[in-house]
Amino acid sequence: MRGVQRSLSPLVPLLLVFAACAPHFPSTGADVAVPASSATLPFGPQASASAAASASPAPAPAPVAKQLPEAVHHDPAQVDPSLATERAPDVFRASFTTTRGTFVVEVHRDWAPNGADRFYNLVKLGFYDDTRFFRVIDGFMAQFGISGDPAITSRWRTANIKDDPVKKSNVRGFVTYAQTSQPDSRSTQIFVNYRDNSRLDPSRFAPFGQIVEGMRVLDELYSGYGEGRPQGSGPDQMRVEESGNAYLDEQFPKLDRVLVARVL
Repeated sequence: MRGVQRSLSPLVPLLLVFAACAPHFPSTGADVAVPASSATLPFGPQASASAAASASPAPAPAPVAKQLPEAVHHDPAQVDPSLATERAPDVFRASFTTTRGTFVVEVHRDWAPNGADRFYNLVKLGFYDDTRFFRVIDGFMAQFGISGDPAITSRWRTANIKDDPVKKSNVRGFVTYAQTSQPDSRSTQIFVNYRDNSRLDPSRFAPFGQIVEGMRVLDELYSGYGEGRPQGSGPDQMRVEESGNAYLDEQFPKLDRVLVARVL
């Protein structure tokens, strides 16, 4: 779902979008998208029982903010495509801890073998750690999967995988790769469907997994920036690839992010 091919980078997958009235499509950004959150009592220990009885009850302590784990950063050499060679189990789960909570993806290799193998390796290598949900569109999907480190992004720029036949439909909760209009253009970017997006099925979008825990977390991701540039005012995928989290955190500070992703 990259849209119209641009000469700058072959990696950028946006969901494709035609015009303001046209339906969205998940893309990698190189193309123009096509259809596509003990108090001190007022009396001391010597006070009378009557005083104690008449005193107002102490206010409840304020809730303690939940401590989120620190995001993990990796040496680019440890997140290289040459290391992404393992075959995924037939069925496995991956946990994503985010700024909104945790969600779990269950992957079935027979749904999309190439996509499942790539996802398994990306999670094991730590590729998704400290990445941003840079494209979240209400009623459509949540997209992520560009590394926060441009040095890592550059290593994956041409590390695409072969297309898989579409065996499952892009309905709510199913997880799929973003891609350009060109065949075999899937790499690292994925999206989670918010609704029935089965209209994507004929365009090679092959789901490889499903959210089995924490769909509410994804529903609550910050979506205020809307569609990305140039169709909207959200992040420019080319800039994300070139400058990573430095660009996103400066200009789009409200974006939610993946802190840590792990195979369970």
